[in-house]
Amino acid sequence: MIDGEKFLERPIRWAMIGGGRGSQIGYIHRSAALRDNNFRLVAGAFDIDPERGRDFGEKCYVAPDRCYTDYKEMFAAEAKREDGIEAVSIATPNFTHYEIAKAALEAGLHVYCEKPMCFFSNEAQELERLAKEKNRIMFLSYGYCGHQMIEQARRMVASGDLGPIRILNMQFAHGAHNVAVEKKSAATAWRVDPKKAGLSYVLGDVGTHMLYLQEAIVPQLKIRRLMCSAQSFVEGRALEDNAMSIMEYESGAIGYIWSSCVNAGSEFGARFRIVGEKASIAWDAEHPNQLQYEVQGSMQGAMQRGAGYLYAEARADDRIGGGHPEGLFEAWSNLYTKFARAINKNEKGEPIDFWYPDVHAGAEGVKWVEKCVESAKNEGAWVTY
Repeated sequence: MIDGEKFLERPIRWAMIGGGRGSQIGYIHRSAALRDNNFRLVAGAFDIDPERGRDFGEKCYVAPDRCYTDYKEMFAAEAKREDGIEAVSIATPNFTHYEIAKAALEAGLHVYCEKPMCFFSNEAQELERLAKEKNRIMFLSYGYCGHQMIEQARRMVASGDLGPIRILNMQFAHGAHNVAVEKKSAATAWRVDPKKAGLSYVLGDVGTHMLYLQEAIVPQLKIRRLMCSAQSFVEGRALEDNAMSIMEYESGAIGYIWSSCVNAGSEFGARFRIVGEKASIAWDAEHPNQLQYEVQGSMQGAMQRGAGYLYAEARADDRIGGGHPEGLFEAWSNLYTKFARAINKNEKGEPIDFWYPDVHAGAEGVKWVEKCVESAKNEGAWVTY
């Protein structure tokens, strides 16, 4: 169980880029990072508007002289301080991730980056190279993998509870953008602009979350080839708002990922079902404390977060004991705790003996989007992975 006891000599000096007033994700980043006292927010470039960013930072107890105009000014100034920042979180629009992450790694900082970490595989390879060369931790913000029942699912697959895996049926299909909301919402407008969102909209925005859950739960599956059908149902959208991807794996298993923002009536729609030879598991992000476990020929049942029958590795992510519901804030807090543990082991030269969404996971997400877009542009043709 995570109970907030310290494992660091002192909190890691941490900064944010983006995530200021009105940000969709800024608050959950700060809440998750600060919850266990592993990080201390000491600096930031919180907003594209410097005055607004400074005002926001001061209201988050950051010293005025450490509320910077932009990330370049922050990296240069903090490098000159004995108490300068050691890690940074990037919570800015997609098109800025690569240049900021690259600059942060070059500045010797550990990085927690929103996905996608970049748009193209050559950029992803450069970030992988830099992270290795600089010996820095780069963490990708796949927030749903921090839920306790994802760890339980991973352990069940690894222990053979399901038998050989045959089918993965995954979706992240909400209906929030079933009409042209981008005409009135700046927060949505950049997501459908190829100059700011890259090659895709829903494949990169929501589909990659499910791709990483597949990688986390069933890491032994390697994609052999894939095909993708993508559509833009809302008139005037340059990028897809719906896509169906089919993956064939080297083992013979098959996977499906439905990525959509036009699933009218669905508030969220992130869920999966993993089918093995003898049993299946199913999880819904709107009910994250339960993992459905269905053994062929036996009664079906829901496994509960915090229960004593879970694998020890899953119970280790517990925060408030069984019977109490946990949610996305706890999941993100678990991930920031992993970020801190990875940094701690890295600084001590110790091997990192646990999984987390690292820079290679970010590169896989970029590659998957590229391959899906390639297939969709060729009328859903199979593409070798």
